[in-house]
Amino acid sequence: MWDGPELPLALEADSETIAESVFRRIQAAIVSGDIAPGSKISEPELARTYGVSRGPLREAIHRLEGQRLLVRVPHVGARVVSLSQAELIELYDIRESLEGMACRLAAARMSAAEVNELRRVLETHERDAGFQAGVGYYQQEGDFDFHYRIIQGSGNRTLAQLLCGELYQLVRMYRIRFSTTPNRPHQAFAEHHRILDAIADRDGELAELLMRRHIAGSRRNVERHMAGQATEQSQRGES
Repeated sequence: MWDGPELPLALEADSETIAESVFRRIQAAIVSGDIAPGSKISEPELARTYGVSRGPLREAIHRLEGQRLLVRVPHVGARVVSLSQAELIELYDIRESLEGMACRLAAARMSAAEVNELRRVLETHERDAGFQAGVGYYQQEGDFDFHYRIIQGSGNRTLAQLLCGELYQLVRMYRIRFSTTPNRPHQAFAEHHRILDAIADRDGELAELLMRRHIAGSRRNVERHMAGQATEQSQRGES
């Protein structure tokens, strides 16, 4: 059973609506893994946990379905998404292609000031305690997200709508889940620096290639992780 926050949202929703507040908090719990993939969503339980009525809660659930964080299962109801290995690899294939293109466009379109801001984002990542301890990569969203800033810097609104809107939180959910693999945080950070250097040099072809390699490396990390999980489950079943 998931132990969620206890304070009623009505006490916290100052300028934002109660529906917006509950949406953001359930979203954060799903993306961080506090509400596990595959978990059944119980409206009465969530209403009690967050101290919110069913109306705002249902609005929040509907929005989470739109972000592909929740899925409707016939005769069961809403569950937190849990992608199969094949589905997850497809998601990374999409990222590799589209984020590579975003890098090529960003190299041509980002201003010098935007490039400098992106460099400061990496400096923030480097100072993160979890990163310095080698236990994970900095995973804040929006303007503090290296990938997000590049996609926005591409100047392609359709690309941004897809990668920073429709798929963004789903991608973050799995980026966070696999970011703690040993050696991966520092490797990813070094790769980010090389990508940024190519963008700063206005070398769109190299920036695209480096981003594609970066995401392909992440995909291989996911494949190894899931293969290891499958082996462990098989061994437990045999014992």
